[in-house]
Amino acid sequence: MKLKNAFIPVLALGILGLAAAVMAQEYVSIATGGTGGTYYPIGGAMAKAVSGEGSGIQATAETGNASVANINLVTKGEIALAFVQNDTCYWAYNGQHMFSEPLKNLRAVTALYPEHLQLIVTKESNIKTLDDLKGKRVGVGAPGSGVEADVQALFQLAGLKYEDMKVDFLDFGATTNRFKDNQIDAGFVVAGYPTASIMDLANTKDVTLVNFDDQFMDGLVKAHPYFVPDAVPAGTYQGIDGETRTPAVLAILITHDQVSEEVIYNFTKALFENLDTVQAAHAKAREITLESALNGLTVPLHPGAAKYFQEKGLKPPQ
Repeated sequence: MKLKNAFIPVLALGILGLAAAVMAQEYVSIATGGTGGTYYPIGGAMAKAVSGEGSGIQATAETGNASVANINLVTKGEIALAFVQNDTCYWAYNGQHMFSEPLKNLRAVTALYPEHLQLIVTKESNIKTLDDLKGKRVGVGAPGSGVEADVQALFQLAGLKYEDMKVDFLDFGATTNRFKDNQIDAGFVVAGYPTASIMDLANTKDVTLVNFDDQFMDGLVKAHPYFVPDAVPAGTYQGIDGETRTPAVLAILITHDQVSEEVIYNFTKALFENLDTVQAAHAKAREITLESALNGLTVPLHPGAAKYFQEKGLKPPQ
């Protein structure tokens, strides 16, 4: 009887310990992007990677509505982490362009990969340059999105205005659907290649990408330093056999300053220790590396992420 009774508190302690372990799990959500873009599949893989046994994190990926919307969710504390563009994040932190006031609670977790500004056009439209968009039906991104902000930067340099063309404000999915319905001649997408929606479109429609010359690229980088000259390789999409020179920005992962140092440290550690899971989900994810984790960050680094990177011998930016 004594042994039997002694077992009861031991069992109770075991149950309490298990309950404590379950309660210790931190649940976080990651705002990604539309299902036709690159953020969505990579974000899903990221959530899976960090939710492994022992990480202390249980993550879920949610569809998002572009950089501006994701930034607003993060700054209001409605979501813990989000995929955004580095340029839009800079504008938010400094209260520029579409942000009426500085959002100083934004913090960076890690850089991810370059995102290419891809100007899709139908081959029959004969659009070769930005100037050829005049009088055409053009999708310029969702209203207030990072895509639209990048398009405005391009148009400013090229001396174009929305009034010069028939503008439609479309997200990734709507852009490709309008092409399929013959309702637009050109559309902008900012995403890592290969972009799922463009791949699908190129398999069903005779489209190509507009090439940006060196002179324009040099002027763009000088006016807006968040852009970098890059290219979409030949054969990325069906029917586009040549390399396409195009500007790129950087995708980064952000959080806010009220998320604890422990949570972001555990998240960052689990992400980079299970990076193979993320890289297996999408070709673009192979460009996510520890070596490039601090590139292109346009807001302060979260202390939890800084702690992890310091342990790995990296020097966080000031």
